[in-house]
Amino acid sequence: RRFAPGPVALPLAVLAAACAPAPVIPVPPPTAAMVAPAASPPAGMSLAAIQSGRMYARAGLAYEGGGMDDARIFSIGGILVRHPKGSVLFDAGFGPSVDEHFKIGTPMLLRLASKYDRQTTVAEELRKAGISPSSLTAVILTHTHWDHVSGLEALPGVPVWVPAAELTFVKGTDKAGALARSLGTDSYRAYGFTDGPYRGFPASRDLFGDGSVVLVQAGGHTPGSIIAFVSLPDGKRYALIGDIAWQTEGVDRPAQKPWIARSVDHDRDATRDMLVRLKQLKAADPGLVIVPAHDARVWATLPTLNKAP
Repeated sequence: RRFAPGPVALPLAVLAAACAPAPVIPVPPPTAAMVAPAASPPAGMSLAAIQSGRMYARAGLAYEGGGMDDARIFSIGGILVRHPKGSVLFDAGFGPSVDEHFKIGTPMLLRLASKYDRQTTVAEELRKAGISPSSLTAVILTHTHWDHVSGLEALPGVPVWVPAAELTFVKGTDKAGALARSLGTDSYRAYGFTDGPYRGFPASRDLFGDGSVVLVQAGGHTPGSIIAFVSLPDGKRYALIGDIAWQTEGVDRPAQKPWIARSVDHDRDATRDMLVRLKQLKAADPGLVIVPAHDARVWATLPTLNKAP
């Protein structure tokens, strides 16, 4: 029988979830296919994190085994990849109407347990750096939850790329896609994974044809979630994993989201399996930087935009 926790039951449930030991998720050794393949990123290619705001929560609400006495900052924003063949933005962060978007997109339990702070928009930060948002080739969404699409309202006319499975999800009736639907999908374009296997994934999309940005399907958190692998000319390698894990510990342990927050995962088993795969990838390639969309500690290590004078 399902029930809605009352004002006393909710904090007790949160405390119980935080105090319960996290189950051990077995992780097989990585396969040879997971080793980083050769890539040829061109000179002048770059990656920059653009923060539009923050959310504040506790580790105990981010991953199993986290503590309720461990305050965490969740970065909200987008990651710009500039390439001689075009510039793409991964996720759009908060938009000007974030107050309304938060109400539309956040489940009630998480609304009660978290707060947010909008600082700017990705579009504003691009302009400050002398980059016209209209010059973007596309916004590539890791998935279509509210805090990844909110900023699209400040990027009118920019194409939005999602896998076919994610476009079907957005156009359906799932509440998690409500904000994306309300903002409109006229700019959305579906893409497929037409290139060969990549790092253990059965198919991929090599965005620029040189191995510098490779997208793979990683459904679970949403049906069409993706991972974007980015290789830079200086040898640094990144995996932009969206919300497969909210914090690095989700991959490092690995650990699922706690039960009270796990409802945000469309397919919980598939999300858990993806955490295992990411743990294997990290073992196969220790230099790979795993970038959860909301771990402020990781975002603080990423390059940022150079502001125009």
